[in-house]
Amino acid sequence: MTGTSNRRVAWRWIAVAAVLLVWPGALGITWPEGAAREEAIAAVTEEAAGAQQAGAGGESVAAAPNSGSETAGEHTAGGEGHGGGHADPVGPVLLGVVIIILAARIGGHLFELAGQPAVLGELVVGVILGNLTLVGITQLEFLKVDYSSGVAPHGTLGLAGVTIDHLSRIGVVLLLFQVGLETSVNEMRRVGLSAFLVALFGVVAPIGLGWGCGAVLLPNHHWTVHMYLGATLAATSVGITARVLQDLGKSTTKEAQIILGAAVIDDVMGLVVLAAAQGIITALNNPTGGEFGAAELIAILAKAVGFLFGALLLGQFISRPLFKFASILRGKGLLVITGLAICFLFAWAANVVGLAPIVGAFAAGLILEKVQYRELAGRDGYHELEEAIEPIAALLVPIFFVEMGIHVDLRSFTDPAMLGLGAALTVAAIIGKQVCSFGVLDKSVDRLSVGLGMIPRGEVGLIFAAIGLQLKIGSERVVDDHTYSALVAMVMITTMVTPPLLKWSLTRRNHAAQE
Repeated sequence: MTGTSNRRVAWRWIAVAAVLLVWPGALGITWPEGAAREEAIAAVTEEAAGAQQAGAGGESVAAAPNSGSETAGEHTAGGEGHGGGHADPVGPVLLGVVIIILAARIGGHLFELAGQPAVLGELVVGVILGNLTLVGITQLEFLKVDYSSGVAPHGTLGLAGVTIDHLSRIGVVLLLFQVGLETSVNEMRRVGLSAFLVALFGVVAPIGLGWGCGAVLLPNHHWTVHMYLGATLAATSVGITARVLQDLGKSTTKEAQIILGAAVIDDVMGLVVLAAAQGIITALNNPTGGEFGAAELIAILAKAVGFLFGALLLGQFISRPLFKFASILRGKGLLVITGLAICFLFAWAANVVGLAPIVGAFAAGLILEKVQYRELAGRDGYHELEEAIEPIAALLVPIFFVEMGIHVDLRSFTDPAMLGLGAALTVAAIIGKQVCSFGVLDKSVDRLSVGLGMIPRGEVGLIFAAIGLQLKIGSERVVDDHTYSALVAMVMITTMVTPPLLKWSLTRRNHAAQE
């Protein structure tokens, strides 16, 4: 009865959330800047078109989008169309966050019921929210920030979209901080040569295959685009495989130890690859940087590796005194505040040296151990720092995954070239991780299970794709809308096929052993 009751409650909440999402459109109600903004932009567009036909210069036409945005902003700021009151700019942000977290919870719940990771549900509802314009619903368009225009958004809704985008970026910083907290440097040392070789092969092979797919299918794009596609295929999602192994009761097997150890090392290598790819693109965009060669590549790799090792060494000296100082202070929540302060400090430092903030967040998680904050944790009533930051991560991390889905344009799936690229990248991602099984030195270990366990890209692949959306080589985006859709399709497929394939492989091995 309890299970039935829980399901009824869940479906009731789903129904309530669905009503909250659709009732404004059904009643013809628009969000702030809705009708007023559309009317203002339409008026300015007509005026600009008339001026252009009359032979006016490019100045009038160029000013049209900005003028429309300013007019729309005036409607919102003055509250025209909303009773003459002043519209607080935080209102649309709050609305957007409510919509996203409700949709994320519903999507995650439904996919978990189907035996799939919640992250896929969050991604799918993001795709739905981002493509509602295809069915005439435009009220939620402000949730999507256009990375391609290069023009800062205007008006209350434009700024709200940027704010939500920033929240999603903080969410991914917290996600990598959590991954770092769950990773032990000592465990990485103990996993042995097999795990290291599996991780190494599992990074090199997908990079080569992804690069080749880009070179063949995107011949007119810059070579850095091909390189970045390969880099996106490099890292494995340790969380998804760990969950499958745990559900099957196989977490203590040799295969599981190698898979999880290799996946952790794989994440570190993947972040170094990401840092190197970003560094190469940045160097090529520097007009005074001269030619890019092997020396420059070695310098970029050295900077990425040096930052990680430097952060580990520095963290050993500063983390314990910081927690000791925090334990002297009065008040609650000091464990969370101190932990997040270290996370954000290292993320900022990574950004300063030209690396992605997630690299710094991961390094911050690596250096923090329970012995450093045991006293503070006990006072705040927590056992682990991960437990303390979980409520904050539960709010912000799903925003990232939903935002990643929002940027998928379903219209791109009508393009045969995009479908071909997505299929090729998926095959390359799967085959590339099977190569890593050759790194297993113990003949008693099932190599097929190890290879299958390394397939899912999950959140790591999405992070790489999201960063690529914001990178440019000259005037060309490294990851454009079509390429992004192909990468998201690859992430979803590799994440969905891993649980059943890994379960089949481990079950097959058990049956063979019993016979």
